[in-house]
Amino acid sequence: MPSQFRLTLALALAPFAAAVMVERPAAAHEPEFHAIFNGEDFSGWRGESTIDPRKFKAMSEEEQKAKLAADAEDAAKHWKVENGEIVSDGHGVFMSTEKDYGDVEFFVDFKIGPRGDSGVYVRGTPQIQIWDFTEEDKFSLGADKGSGGLWNNSAGAPGKDPLVFADNPIGEWNTLHVLQIGARTTVWLNDKLVVDDAIMENYWDRKTPLAKVGPIQLQTHGSETRFRNVKLREIGPDEANAILAKRDRTDGFLKLFDGESLDGWKGATDNYEVVDGSIRCKPKHGGTLYYDKEFADFVALLEFKLPPAGNNGLAIRYPGHGDAAYGGMTELQVLDDGHEQYKTIDPRQAHGSAYGQVPAHRGYLRPTGQWNYEKVTVKGPKIQVELNGTRILDADLSAVKEFMANSPHPGKDRTEGFFGFAGHNDPVEFREIHVKPID
Repeated sequence: MPSQFRLTLALALAPFAAAVMVERPAAAHEPEFHAIFNGEDFSGWRGESTIDPRKFKAMSEEEQKAKLAADAEDAAKHWKVENGEIVSDGHGVFMSTEKDYGDVEFFVDFKIGPRGDSGVYVRGTPQIQIWDFTEEDKFSLGADKGSGGLWNNSAGAPGKDPLVFADNPIGEWNTLHVLQIGARTTVWLNDKLVVDDAIMENYWDRKTPLAKVGPIQLQTHGSETRFRNVKLREIGPDEANAILAKRDRTDGFLKLFDGESLDGWKGATDNYEVVDGSIRCKPKHGGTLYYDKEFADFVALLEFKLPPAGNNGLAIRYPGHGDAAYGGMTELQVLDDGHEQYKTIDPRQAHGSAYGQVPAHRGYLRPTGQWNYEKVTVKGPKIQVELNGTRILDADLSAVKEFMANSPHPGKDRTEGFFGFAGHNDPVEFREIHVKPID
């Protein structure tokens, strides 16, 4: 629908919409959600001016206290609670949860005035956009497309613009519904899907992924904006894994492990065992266990669980003999890289790294003893690794010229091979192993 026609239609229907619309309090029918705004005061919230979270954490304790005090003073001038609603006059600092959140699902109702421009920050990162869709001066920025998009994503990136126009008329209440798993963001506005599982970019440093945790923030500038019914539930690792698997496990995937036996697997079969529906490397054993089918380009999905200091790896395009890290295209590290034992490792040894070739971003593993979800995509010389919903590696191995310890990787240009596990004496576990060839 052309933007000008949509605008005209929205304005024409506004009185009718206002007359028939039934306002639905956010999450009223979801008992597992809890209010993070009590409707009476700002308990659990604080004023906070925009800042790269890394810079705030790098401040001294005294500097942090001074900044928060100044922000609190400013917030008192521009924010208030009125009739169970959070009210901003459109100026000053933002309102932020004191608590940091990781994987969550939450609701928030908002009402924005003419020429309003607002947003909801996730993990301290801008932003799910909220604005006046009738403001023609901002049509070039996308205002006519409506609210709910990830406005600070790069131009053309998935999620930057909402999939559909879903705003209620200006001055009416709207409901945002957000599901955040890793860097993956899904947004509904007034029960319409406007962002579908898009990666939220890290506004503060686009070369690194979205932070693992951070506050939820309410941003306003331009006009009075009101919020209410801010309700949230935190999502545990098992549910997060199930959500990610449901998204990824489309038609065409082969299930490589039946949960009961090592049927179809070759190599170091004596060094692995099946325990409680998972493949586990026996303590003080190792070697490469691989599935007996060669793959060229493929997507692999799996869950893994690390013991403290645990070390293993994913063999990619393994030739069936020798060391997977060198004779195969690569070994993707599976490592408890936050353990004290590994604090001085080469970055190319961290979890998710193409071992000895390209480092992965660190800090996205779950605590040892919890199941992690990983997605690996191999196309030609390129490898992507997504850990718990966050992309931690995006590498082109054909461009690698320098290797850790100057050790050659003669197999890195292999175009096909086996998929498996490269054990290193630790009882690392794997389950829900699926692979889909890519034509």
